[in-house]
Amino acid sequence: MEAKKDFRFWMLFVSLCVACFLSALEFVAIGNALPSIVSDLSEGNEAAGEEFAWLGTAYTLASTAFLPFSGCVAESFGRRVAVVLFLVIFAFGSALCGAAQSMNWLIAARTVQGIGGGAIHSLATIVIADLVPLAERGTYNGFVGLTWAVAVAVGPLISGSLAANNEWRWLFYLNLPICAIALILVILFLDLPTPEGSVREKFSRMDWTGNLIIAASSTALVIGLTWGGVRYEWTSFRVLVPLILGAVGLVIFGFYEAFLAEFPIFPPSLFSNRTSASGYAQIALNMTSTVAVTYYVPVYYQACFDANAIRAGVMTLGMTVTVGVFIVIGGVSVTILRRYRPQIWFAWSMTIIGLGLATTLDEKSSVSKAVGYFTLGGTGVGALFGLIYFPVLSPLPVDKNAHALALFAFLRSFAQVWGITIGSTILSNRLIPRLPTAILENSGGAEPGALVYALIPRVRDLPQPIKDQTRRAFAESFQGVWIASVAIFGAGLAVSFFMADVPLHKHLDRKWSENARKAEKKEADLATSSQERSESSA
Repeated sequence: MEAKKDFRFWMLFVSLCVACFLSALEFVAIGNALPSIVSDLSEGNEAAGEEFAWLGTAYTLASTAFLPFSGCVAESFGRRVAVVLFLVIFAFGSALCGAAQSMNWLIAARTVQGIGGGAIHSLATIVIADLVPLAERGTYNGFVGLTWAVAVAVGPLISGSLAANNEWRWLFYLNLPICAIALILVILFLDLPTPEGSVREKFSRMDWTGNLIIAASSTALVIGLTWGGVRYEWTSFRVLVPLILGAVGLVIFGFYEAFLAEFPIFPPSLFSNRTSASGYAQIALNMTSTVAVTYYVPVYYQACFDANAIRAGVMTLGMTVTVGVFIVIGGVSVTILRRYRPQIWFAWSMTIIGLGLATTLDEKSSVSKAVGYFTLGGTGVGALFGLIYFPVLSPLPVDKNAHALALFAFLRSFAQVWGITIGSTILSNRLIPRLPTAILENSGGAEPGALVYALIPRVRDLPQPIKDQTRRAFAESFQGVWIASVAIFGAGLAVSFFMADVPLHKHLDRKWSENARKAEKKEADLATSSQERSESSA
C-alpha cells in the first residue's frame, strides 16, 4: 500500500517539476529566438552570425559532458547539496545569457547554463527514487515527464513572442525568480540524510579521472557530430579527429571504470543483467529516433505545407499534447499493474505504426494525415518516455539508484545529439540531388546543411514550377528521415524482448530514505527508553 505523502513531500515534488521545466524549456525554446539574437549580437559581423549553431550545441554539449559528474556530487555530498549547486549554476548561466554583449559571450554562458540544466533532470529522478519505491514511482515520474512535454509545447511560443518584441533577453532573465523559488523550496523541504565524512574524504570518493575521461570523450564526439555534414564534410579531418578521439576515449573510460576505478561513476554491475542492459539500449534507441522526429516535424511542415513558424508550432501541438498525455498514462499504468513489459511492447508498436504511415506522406498529402500520423506515433513516444525507466532499475539493488539514473540520463542526452545528426545527414544527402537546378545555382556555394535551413523559409514564396519541385524534393528527403526512424524504433522493439518480468522494488535505500532514517531513530529511542525503564526498575 502506498504511503501517504505529506505537505513537505508535495512542496519538494513541485520544486523538482519546476526545475525540470526550466531545464527542458531552455533546451527547446532558443530556436525561435535565434534570428533576433543573431541580429542583436552579430552587429554586421558575418563570422559572429555563422556561430549561431553553437548556441544550441553548447548547451547540449555541456549538459551531456557533466551529467556523470552530477551523479558523483549527489552520491558523495548528498542530494540537497547537489540540487542546490546545479540550480545555482543554471541560474548563474541564465543571468550571463541575459546580459550577453557578444555571440562568444552568449555561447560561453549557454555552456554554463547547460552544466546546470543537464544535471537538474537527472538529480530530480534520483531524489524521487530516494523518496518513492519503484513500485509506486510511475505516477510521479509521469508528471515529471509531463513537465518536459509542456516545455516542448510552450517553449517555442514563449521564445517567439519575446523575440517578436525584441525582448529575447527575458527568455533567460525569467529563469531567475523561478530558480529562486525552486531553491527556497529545496532548501526548506529536501531533508535527506547527508553522507558522513569530511569534505576532503567526500572529494576523495569522487572518480575525478573517470569524470575527466567521459567529459573529454563526450565533448569530442558531440563536436564531431555537430560539425559533420553541416560545417565541414564528414571526411574532413576537423570531423574525423574529434570523432576518433571521442570513440577511443569512451573505450578507455569503459576499461578504467571496469578495472581501475575505486569509486566508479558507472559500475560494471549496472550491465550485469539482460533486463537492465535492454533498458539502457532502449533509452538510447528511443531518444535517437524520438529527437530525429520531434526536431524535424516542425521543419517538415514549413517546407512542405507552406506553414510559417507559428503555424508549424500549432500543427505540432497534436503530437506534443499526445506525448504529454501518454507519458502520464504510461507511468500510471505501471503503478496500477505493477508490470511494464506489455506497455513497452505496445508503445514501440505504436511508434512504428505512426511513423510507418508517415513514410507514405508527400507534398500533396492532406494536413489531417500529416498531423494525424505523427500524433498517432506520439502515443508510443510518450509512453516510452515514462516506461523505459523501469526495466533499467527493477533488477538492480536500490543502492545503485544514483549511478543507474546518472547513466540513464547520460545516454538519453547523448542520444539526442545522434538523433539530430542522423536526421540532418539524411535530409542533406537526399535533398541536394533532388533540388531544382535554379535553386542550387543561387545557393552561393553554401554547405548542404546551411542550404537546407536557409531555403526552408523561402519555399512558400518561390515561383512556380520551382516551388512544387522544391516541395517535392523536401517531402522525398524527409521520407528518408521517417524511414530511418522506423528502423531505429524497430531495433528498440527487438531489444525490448530481452527484458525479463522482474518484480518492482517496494522498499527504499535506507542510506537515503528519510522514512527509513525516522524508523531507525524511533527504534533507537524506544530501545533507549526501554533500557532506562529497566535500569530504573533495577
